[in-house]
Amino acid sequence: MIKTKTLVNLKVNDQDHSIVVKNKETLLYTLRERLNLTGTKKGCESGDCGACTVLLSGKPVTSCVLLTVDCDGKEITTIEGLSQNGKLHPIQKAFIDNGAVQCGYCTPGMILSAKALLDTNKNPTEEEIREAISGNLCRCTGYEKIVKAIKSLSGNDCNS
Repeated sequence: MIKTKTLVNLKVNDQDHSIVVKNKETLLYTLRERLNLTGTKKGCESGDCGACTVLLSGKPVTSCVLLTVDCDGKEITTIEGLSQNGKLHPIQKAFIDNGAVQCGYCTPGMILSAKALLDTNKNPTEEEIREAISGNLCRCTGYEKIVKAIKSLSGNDCNS
């Protein structure tokens, strides 16, 4: 008999979850439909637009092409996991303060990509910022305000 479902253990936004998933179920589906974390956006479903970006053990990944079973035992951070006690994360605040949010569809993925960059590079150059967000498409902003928002955090500790 072919096994079609698997029990996986995920730590999502610092909360442990043990759930049975279909073996071909994407992490995007699991987050949105099973865990009701809809901040992770469903865009192209082919890993090209970055709207579904989450952090997997601190690294940005496109959740639409990643199988949940491959995330067993891993730590996942979604946009919902950044704010603490109703207070926006500094990156979220910087995006608002710099007008880097328009339609908002790409924003969760952009913010998580920015967080991954700033967690490893406290003072990135504009080129490094653009490279870090290159997997996230934005049709509204032209990227200038997004880069400015991320640059405004240079030298700050964005781990909190």
